[in-house]
Amino acid sequence: MKHPVAAAIVLLAAAAHSPAQAGVAADHGVAPWSEAVVGVAAFAPITSLLHAEGGWTRKAAGKVNRAELAAWNLPAAASATFERWCAPQASSGCVRFIRFAGVPQRPVRLGARAWDPGGIYSLMVRSDNVPALFDAAIKAGWWAESEPVRFTFGASDLRNVVLTGPHGINIAVYQRVSPPFTAFPVGRISHAFNSMRMVSNKARARDFYLNNLGFELVFDSDKEPPEPARSNFGIPLNYTPRIPRAAAALQPVPGETGRVEVMEMQGFTGTDQSAHASPPNLGVLLLRFPVRDLAAYRQAVEAKGTKIAYAAQRVRITGLGTVDLFAVRDPDGNLTEFYHAH
Repeated sequence: MKHPVAAAIVLLAAAAHSPAQAGVAADHGVAPWSEAVVGVAAFAPITSLLHAEGGWTRKAAGKVNRAELAAWNLPAAASATFERWCAPQASSGCVRFIRFAGVPQRPVRLGARAWDPGGIYSLMVRSDNVPALFDAAIKAGWWAESEPVRFTFGASDLRNVVLTGPHGINIAVYQRVSPPFTAFPVGRISHAFNSMRMVSNKARARDFYLNNLGFELVFDSDKEPPEPARSNFGIPLNYTPRIPRAAAALQPVPGETGRVEVMEMQGFTGTDQSAHASPPNLGVLLLRFPVRDLAAYRQAVEAKGTKIAYAAQRVRITGLGTVDLFAVRDPDGNLTEFYHAH
């Protein structure tokens, strides 16, 4: 049986029906994010699932350059190794897993619930078979707030589940059963096309990405179905009609990838997790967007009153090249890096 669905899931399907607003990010050549940086205690518990079920492959591995650690303001005693993994045929939406050493760390969202703001909540991927992936993930020791949810939206027949791995690292998986999704190769686990941030104020977070960073608006909604619907966020069934999941998605350029999504669960007061949303902690730490004209884009961002969290030049990042970069924090403390490779 197909069920009505909470707005968190409806919005994914709604995105294609909402016109984008032009932003200045595209004018400066900001492209879809190339990779997410994820702090881990060990590589295999996550990469083994990506490889076995999604055909992801390791593209690079080794020591993290000292200049990169310094950009994150880590002490001289800190060191790190990394593995960079990508989905088949993907040029964006890869993941750089980093193991830090010589420095204290903790999970970004330690013991957090979905409605707690601060810290990147999930990376979002597509799949050609959510139930099979869910079964494989559970057998591999992953968990979820719910079993896969199936629902209809307009002409689309959809499935969704949020898989939880070590230290609360979430991968939200979407399957469009019909009509077929053809914008990019999907497979069992596609590249990451979006990233969810739980926020304390949706309008404020949306406006930061829209106005300060010059992204384009994909959708903006706070509607809920009137009937109780199963929630992939652990919300009790009888509460789903009265807890609006107000959300908006934005991206630097039009397309089906490189997105950022913000969500506020209105009616639940969460505990702020932003104090720990930085390297070297465990979890999804930041996204990296390549930029054609980094200096001009930084000037435009700063002109909007945006503070630069850190910046560095000529940093060697294996897999990206030697880059200049700067980073900003959104109103809920989440990091985003912008870089230009020489």
